[in-house]
Amino acid sequence: MQSRGSINWRVLGSQILVWVNCNSAGLSNPTPPLSPTNIFSPASTPAKSIFGLSLFVLAVTGAIFLVVFTLLLYSVVKFRKRKNDDGREPAQVYGSNQVELAWTIIPILIVVALFMATARVIATVQKTSPPGNAIAVTAIGHQFWWEYRYPELGVVTANELHVPITDPGHPTPTFITLLSADTDHSFWIPRLAGKTDLIPNHPNTMWIDPQETGVYLGQCAQYCGTQHAKMLLRVYVQSKDEFDRWIRQQRQPAVVSATASQGQGIFETTACINCHAVSGTVANGRFGPDLTHLMSRDTIAAGAALNTPQNLRRWIRDPNTIKPGSLMPAMELNDQELDALTAYLETLR
Repeated sequence: MQSRGSINWRVLGSQILVWVNCNSAGLSNPTPPLSPTNIFSPASTPAKSIFGLSLFVLAVTGAIFLVVFTLLLYSVVKFRKRKNDDGREPAQVYGSNQVELAWTIIPILIVVALFMATARVIATVQKTSPPGNAIAVTAIGHQFWWEYRYPELGVVTANELHVPITDPGHPTPTFITLLSADTDHSFWIPRLAGKTDLIPNHPNTMWIDPQETGVYLGQCAQYCGTQHAKMLLRVYVQSKDEFDRWIRQQRQPAVVSATASQGQGIFETTACINCHAVSGTVANGRFGPDLTHLMSRDTIAAGAALNTPQNLRRWIRDPNTIKPGSLMPAMELNDQELDALTAYLETLR
């Protein structure tokens, strides 16, 4: 376990698991769950609906298991071979209408009950209409990162989605339009909602209404290429004041220090500007993440590494050392250029 300010993180395999301790920033989760992706700790209405359905299905299938196991155990004990067994075949019973009706009707009723319960949850989640104060977000899946646009708030960011907490008295749900820029992806934050696919030329929608502040982790749940496993999701649920403050900060253009002018020149005269955008500069690429407020993010490479100067320099030098198979090319810069470019990117807050 390591600590980075108020953010605790642990590396498990290829994924960095993060949660936030109580702090003055308004993100609190003093008792993190067993896993940040724990489906048994729902914190949003869609996730709670799915959790309730899961318990119902588990209860039904558990009851079936107990009945079948009990009958099997009874048969094994009751009709076990005895010492005085003469080896003759017992009398056979054929054509029992009662038994045949039972093993036909009972499974049908069970399947119908499970179908109706599932259809009810799906309809309830999908038919919910956004209220007037809902937050609208467009999530675009790329190989292998996430782009987030807040069309009504004028904000564009990447990989780390920020949403406000929902107050039961004044609900503020977040409705997400899901698009794909290339191939199939799947948006899944287990504690907030179920999986929803992002399919090229076929917009999908989903919504969340988080009821606890904190950081919620997820994953692209649809194989989308080499780095599917490192296309991670991070959702920051904040208090209303903190969310509004974050929006105001994200609306600001990039502020560059005069000491980083050399790095800015390198950025603007290389292929960086073909893929990345920085507001207030000539960089307006759309193939890669918007870097206007890069250093306000806790991770880089869609959660594959912490956002530190060392990792940032390493990422620019050779992305394959952090994320093999990523579509970002190595820039082939010398050490002096790498240092200057990294120093410039560190000013993008």
